[in-house]
Amino acid sequence: MSDMLRAPAETKYAEELDYLESVDTGPKPFSWRLSPRMVRLFVLGSERADGLDREIGQKWFGDRGLVERSIVTLASDRGLLLIGDPGTGKSWLAELLSAAICRNSTLVVQGTAGTTEDHIKYSWNVSMVIAKGQSRASMIPSPIMTAMEQGVIGRFEELTRSTSDVQDALISILSEKYVSIPELNDDNIVFAQPGFAVIATANSRDRGVNDLSSALKRRFNFVRIPMVANKRSEAEIVRFRTEELLRRHRIELDVPPTLLDILLQSFADLRAAAAAATSDDEKLESALSTAEQIGVLEDAILHSQFFGDRTLRAQTLASSLLGSLARRSPEDLAILNKYLHGVVEPRAKQDGGDWPEFLDGGRQAIKAMS
Repeated sequence: MSDMLRAPAETKYAEELDYLESVDTGPKPFSWRLSPRMVRLFVLGSERADGLDREIGQKWFGDRGLVERSIVTLASDRGLLLIGDPGTGKSWLAELLSAAICRNSTLVVQGTAGTTEDHIKYSWNVSMVIAKGQSRASMIPSPIMTAMEQGVIGRFEELTRSTSDVQDALISILSEKYVSIPELNDDNIVFAQPGFAVIATANSRDRGVNDLSSALKRRFNFVRIPMVANKRSEAEIVRFRTEELLRRHRIELDVPPTLLDILLQSFADLRAAAAAATSDDEKLESALSTAEQIGVLEDAILHSQFFGDRTLRAQTLASSLLGSLARRSPEDLAILNKYLHGVVEPRAKQDGGDWPEFLDGGRQAIKAMS
């Protein structure tokens, strides 16, 4: 793991997965490494009632029913489509499920406008084709085809970013469970092995970019991941991710609870303002997601570590928040300036604490960006 910038979940949590596999006595669908009950436990963490002799930490914070529906979908060999706003943890949940079920979360296709049918089926090693002709040895399988051959989970990120012909190619894979290779005379069909499934993700904000056809929709079970509305749950997510960041960078720095409260409250205020806005010009371009909160805090921590006195301060947090959220000028700057004067300034006068320093840092950041 020390040689990886970011280890996949099956590597990062290998010890937990080994332990769960050793004590798992439940029935396992197909070639799953863990039973559905243990998959849920790995994702959501253990409780005393689970009767384990070691604690399994919670890794995804969200509705228990959503996780259970996702697991049941994969056990039925249907496609699973996780859909929601940016930053709701869709990709992270897909990675955790893949790691728990088959110990491989890296068979991923990233959907873009440039994704082609080859990316989900196969392509050719040109030099080998020239030297020896087309054969299975000269074929380059896609991550999805590799998942089919191995009977594991293939992931498709940002499905609605892909064009309709790519989506159509996925229909046959999900329904027929095989891929034909017409260029070959022999050994020209790759059949999916038991355990093969596809987890796709899509941002609800991409609706209308490349809408899914009715045929493709029928081959997926939809699980909608909502924005985290509960302040306590959001605080747990931010704290969990921040602790991971500090361990990865080997930084010893405390995040004062009061500053975490300020961050959470600021995002709550800005979301409320966005909900009340009557036009897009009155809304920040940012999705104001939990993931963006984590990014703001990460920026502030690293700035404090490398350019400060290794103490996280409200002024640094404010500068990071405005720097991360001010993407359009002058629209976003005007919205943030209004927030500082209309919300933060009265709160600084009334509540005191770290709010005055946060207000001062915000004002300085606005001045520097204007």
